[in-house]
Amino acid sequence: MSFPFADLPVYALLIASVSVAILALLPKDLYKAVIVGGGIEGLSLAVLYQRLLAPDVSITQAILASALLPALMFIAVYKTCRWET
Repeated sequence: MSFPFADLPVYALLIASVSVAILALLPKDLYKAVIVGGGIEGLSLAVLYQRLLAPDVSITQAILASALLPALMFIAVYKTCRWET
């Protein structure tokens, strides 16, 4: 069984998305967790969907997960406390 090298960017983006989601759990500062977990992961998933030839899903992912959801999370963190205890 041979490894399909044409799919290598898809696998790399998938691994990057999962690793960024895990890295979002590490910081104690919740603003940093929102930036890593929301913005960067949403952007990598948008690029992944574009690579998989789903431009409509990619545009929706870029708008919602890279801009709107992190903004809502910033507001939620601002209304509560910034640091995890």
